[in-house]
Amino acid sequence: MSSNSHNPCGRVAVMRLAVVTILCSMGTLAAAQDQPAPKWELFGGCSFFHPGADVHGLLPGGISPVSSRLEPNPRGAGLSLTYDFNRWFGLTLDASTDWGSGEGTLGRKIDDAAFSNLSFGPKVTFHSAHFAPFLEALVGDHRLMPDAFHDIDKLGFMGGGGLDVNVSRHVALRLIRADYVMSSYQYGTSTSTPPTPKTDIRGVRLQAGVVLMWGGEPARTPVSASCTVNPSEVMVGEPATATATGSNFNPNHTLSYAWSSTGGRITGRDNTASVDTNGLAGGSYTVTAHISDPKMRKGGEASCSASFTVREPPKNPPALSCSANPTTVQTGTSSTISCTCTSPENVPVTVGDWTASGGSISGSGNTAMLSTTGASAGPITVSATCTDSRGLKSPPATTQVMVENPPPPPPQASKLSQCDFPNPVKPWRVDNTCKAALDDVAKNLQQNADSKLVIVGNAEPAEMLKNLAAERAVNSKAYLTGGESKLGIDPSRIEVRTGSGGTKTAEYWTVPAGATFSGEGTKTVDETKVKAVPDHPARAAAKKTTR
Repeated sequence: MSSNSHNPCGRVAVMRLAVVTILCSMGTLAAAQDQPAPKWELFGGCSFFHPGADVHGLLPGGISPVSSRLEPNPRGAGLSLTYDFNRWFGLTLDASTDWGSGEGTLGRKIDDAAFSNLSFGPKVTFHSAHFAPFLEALVGDHRLMPDAFHDIDKLGFMGGGGLDVNVSRHVALRLIRADYVMSSYQYGTSTSTPPTPKTDIRGVRLQAGVVLMWGGEPARTPVSASCTVNPSEVMVGEPATATATGSNFNPNHTLSYAWSSTGGRITGRDNTASVDTNGLAGGSYTVTAHISDPKMRKGGEASCSASFTVREPPKNPPALSCSANPTTVQTGTSSTISCTCTSPENVPVTVGDWTASGGSISGSGNTAMLSTTGASAGPITVSATCTDSRGLKSPPATTQVMVENPPPPPPQASKLSQCDFPNPVKPWRVDNTCKAALDDVAKNLQQNADSKLVIVGNAEPAEMLKNLAAERAVNSKAYLTGGESKLGIDPSRIEVRTGSGGTKTAEYWTVPAGATFSGEGTKTVDETKVKAVPDHPARAAAKKTTR
């Protein structure tokens, strides 16, 4: 009469219990909080019990224990009442009965048994808008009533969960409730020979039915807020007042208001706020209010926004005028450009955007310097603009600077040639080589009738004759104005000087009209005292006779 075959229904029940556990875990992630939690829940429905155990015991008149696998009972009913302390936690009183086949006892199947329980324990529910998965743990009286043995009551444990689908605020369908059932029973004595094993229930109870719900908070309309700004359009500097109105908040609670604005300085006081528009640019701005009820854990916050427009007064661009000093310059020189900028509204202004049609310009503040280096002769146009602190810009203001080529450099005296005086006996004498050079000088003077000639005579320091340098210059002049070749140069066109060259030479400098001879290092010869001495034979002979 013993059977140890494993019923596949037990596996199915365990799988269902695992599914319920997963659904309960997912319920915490998908919680929406529309549906308020009830205060009371009453469940009623059908029950299926799978013992998941072998019954062991002595039949009347039996000598040794018999064992058989207890069959699942699809016939049963369940009833439970739950009191919810809050949205999550409650206590459940549970009762269920699963009937056996009712075939009798002795001489009949011993694998048929009825089971009932009366238990109590905590329940955790994850309420959402449409679903309410739950977990529970129950402890109480478990009664096993096998057909072949007497009834036994023992302390037992149930743990599991389920899933309710909300039909309305007061009615839900319990799609599944799955609990693991654990309790132990002794049919016979452990001291008999052989001893009678315990009957350990390690099974599953499955239920489905209807849940009635009542009590708790009524369904609450979500809170909301609306905002207004008055006036909705202001000029820069004018204040605006914002007002926030909350709806569906608890009238007995004090609300908190937080204000913000995309422009201006906002100062809030409860449900109103003032917006300071000083310094704002024209445009549209938004005021936002956040209303919250500190006493509400969830769903006690709402926000609203309202827009207002800021208009700016008419804006006039600045006026700019520029002038140059000097207005006419020579190429390579500079001119200072000065600009005066004024704002009709007396706002700060800045001069910039300097440009020039020629040369180069660099500006700082209200002035700029125009450099004409490399510029061609002619007018140069300089322009600039003025911008105020609001970004308004004046039309370009211009002024002109006339650039002229510089006058040609003044003529300069230039050295035409020079003569050497190598004769040691007559060191003042103009020899033939020197006469040839002077002939060329004469031709130059004849070709340039407005030029003059400066003759600079020099002498070496070792030469002891007095006025030797002056004589070399005077003798050269004498050859040009009279001389053997009769050159006939006007004496007034020739100036004689002595120099500090320290050589036995006479230098011939032409001085064009308008030019001057610097005379640096030279002295004018007094021609009244120094006369031309082309030759001195008589004086030399007289000296020998005297001796």
